[in-house]
Amino acid sequence: MRAATGVTPSVTPSVTPSVAPSVAPSEGTAPGRPGGARVTVTDPALVRRAVKAAALGNAMEWFDFGVYSYLAVTLGKVFFPSGSPTAQLLSTFGAFAAAFLVRPLGGMVFGPLGDRVGRQKVLAVTMIMMAAGTFAIGLIPSYATLGVGAPLLLLAARLVQGFSTGGEYAGASTFIAEYAPDRRRGFFGSWLEFGTLAGYIGGAGLVTLMTALLSADDLVSWGWRVPFLIAGPMGIIGLYLRMRLEETPAFAAEAEKAGSSRPKVPLREMVAGQWRALLLCMALVLVFNVTDYMLLSYMPSYLTSELKYDETHGLLVVLGVMALMMIVQPFAGALTDRIGRRPVIAAGCTGFLLLSLPALLLIRQGGLLAVALGMGALGLLLVCFTAAMPSALPALFPTRVRYGSLSIGFNISVSLFGGTTPLVVTALIGATGDMMMPAYYMMAAAVIGGIATWRMRESAGHPLPGSPPATEPLQHD
Repeated sequence: MRAATGVTPSVTPSVTPSVAPSVAPSEGTAPGRPGGARVTVTDPALVRRAVKAAALGNAMEWFDFGVYSYLAVTLGKVFFPSGSPTAQLLSTFGAFAAAFLVRPLGGMVFGPLGDRVGRQKVLAVTMIMMAAGTFAIGLIPSYATLGVGAPLLLLAARLVQGFSTGGEYAGASTFIAEYAPDRRRGFFGSWLEFGTLAGYIGGAGLVTLMTALLSADDLVSWGWRVPFLIAGPMGIIGLYLRMRLEETPAFAAEAEKAGSSRPKVPLREMVAGQWRALLLCMALVLVFNVTDYMLLSYMPSYLTSELKYDETHGLLVVLGVMALMMIVQPFAGALTDRIGRRPVIAAGCTGFLLLSLPALLLIRQGGLLAVALGMGALGLLLVCFTAAMPSALPALFPTRVRYGSLSIGFNISVSLFGGTTPLVVTALIGATGDMMMPAYYMMAAAVIGGIATWRMRESAGHPLPGSPPATEPLQHD
């Protein structure tokens, strides 16, 4: 991006971040703004680079979560030997959920740090830690080789991943939101979740291919390691892309206001000073992540372990649903710019409330067409959240505390409700014998999300709190 001036329009944010002198409307001020208003004119090439780095980095982060979820049954056999497949699955998802317990700690460390030293630097650190943790899983000996030390090492690697992820999503969404023009923030933000889906598809596709090509014994003995080892090169690529970027104009302006010292924001100000926005954030993240993890992380195991569905076919169905979501994602993001974030999020909440039961009943029919229709319906409803949340959540907080407050609210909600979804639903089914528990869980989340949507303010087309308007360059014939 560059600050709008009538003299040096090519100045970058590192020199004059969004606080340049006023310009005439014909030179790039936002429509309807007086000539003396401060306006940030975005650099399209820089915005695209920022979106690409954030999205590709996020894809790498979620590649691991996809692989771990889709290999849950296999990992249970490798690290948690037991006579009960349900006990193995519960143990595997327990390690999965453990990473989410440390995410708030990661958010409390990386979030305030991102508001102090910069978004770009912190996102580079989270990338290194996540890649190292994922790569390490591929090197851990099995339970048969190391005994109880194997699951302990798996847990340690998952904790490193969870801690680093505590600063990832909030930082990436903040990074894109602060670079994007106001009128297209929804479209550019939607590419963050496009990256998430790409990571899931990469993980699911690789696991599906290996499941089809390898015997069950080969998959348990060595095949499961391959997807985790791929994280090393992916992490290097993501780190390179992120290191090439400059700081966002919003953070650069905040740093300039602080003078020679770095901006310092007490943790109390990030929490107590933003309590209303934090509650809204946590409620929105709850419905977003419960439905997300239910569909993309839990359903493959549900189809295999609970419904006795063929493992390869189950993974292919989920893979197709994610591909459908990827196609729709950018269009849904652009829709949030046209009609607003609130109507799109509200449509998703209403859909999950009304259609979760019918969709799960279709899935339980067991036929390929019925499963595909039920999963496809849930996937399209989930797009309402994946397309709107990356732009809606950063707009809840002012620039000064955006990274820190969003990290805290996002990760507390994900840890309590999102990441525990597979474990809780599996336990509920085991305790009650009711196979419709996934639908009830999503419906309860939809009610909470609907209330939050009703209470939140519309942010589409408006500047981020604490930042001047951001517009695209005027097109000249």
